[in-house]
Amino acid sequence: MIQGLREEDKIKGLRNEGKIEGLRNDGKIEDLQDKPRQRFLVLDTSTAVMAAAVMEGRSLLEERNERAERNHSVHVVPVMEQLLAASSTEPGQLDGIAVGIGPGSYTGIRIAVTASKTLAWAWDIPVAGVSSLQALAWGGWHSGLAAKAQAAADDAAAGAGGTPSADQGGTSAAPVHWIVPLVDARRGQAYTALFASAGSDTPSRLAPDAIRQMDGWLEELAARLAEAAPEERPAAVWIVGETGQHAAAAAELRCPAGTALQLVPYELEGRWIGRLGAEALLAGQRDDVHALVPNYTQLSEAEANLLRKG
Repeated sequence: MIQGLREEDKIKGLRNEGKIEGLRNDGKIEDLQDKPRQRFLVLDTSTAVMAAAVMEGRSLLEERNERAERNHSVHVVPVMEQLLAASSTEPGQLDGIAVGIGPGSYTGIRIAVTASKTLAWAWDIPVAGVSSLQALAWGGWHSGLAAKAQAAADDAAAGAGGTPSADQGGTSAAPVHWIVPLVDARRGQAYTALFASAGSDTPSRLAPDAIRQMDGWLEELAARLAEAAPEERPAAVWIVGETGQHAAAAAELRCPAGTALQLVPYELEGRWIGRLGAEALLAGQRDDVHALVPNYTQLSEAEANLLRKG
């Protein structure tokens, strides 16, 4: 088990006396003044990648992104132990836990949420659930922007020149981008949502997390783009995440003139769950450790079959 769980009662007692916040590996008491401030553990198992991190404030200290094809139960404890050791963090030094609550794989989401709730209760620290799709949108968008910047730099180094693309905008104000995260849900469906962002802003929500038929969702997005006033249209629409199964359909999204379409295959990284979680925890937001549940968005197939039989 993660080092420090067995010392929890001792830690709580000393914490109540205002003397310490944790114990070191050698068992010695650690002074409060030596404790790293605002340190958070981060975990998400809603996709094929187990994304985990340790944050200090909004800054990333350590990150592990393990592709386990949703067999996360085997890896969750070892990865958390590695993260805490690599970041020189004891459980008593943590100020909170951030967890991705999906939507995504039914079995996968439960692993992260259950582990986070259990540790938050054992260590007596707050837990905050965040949208896995919002983190996927933020990370996928930045990944796409970085790839475009690198391509532009390579072209410039090669003397290719060229002109700015539509999504770069032509004014000093950062252009608004729409971001559509995708997690494949099979049968032509995806867990998805719609966000908007500009500059380095956290993506703001334009449509809720849900499981949607992709053909109908793309029609809805095209209609929203067509109905938007010219000054409100995004410079680009980014479709990011598990795009493979839906790439052909997504490439047909009808965008108005001046709006670019970008498809970015992307796997979730712990840092983006961490940044969302840090924002929530630093703002004093927390979930009830007993009431926090995954965002399944629909019944599992087994549950649906049971209802049909009953």
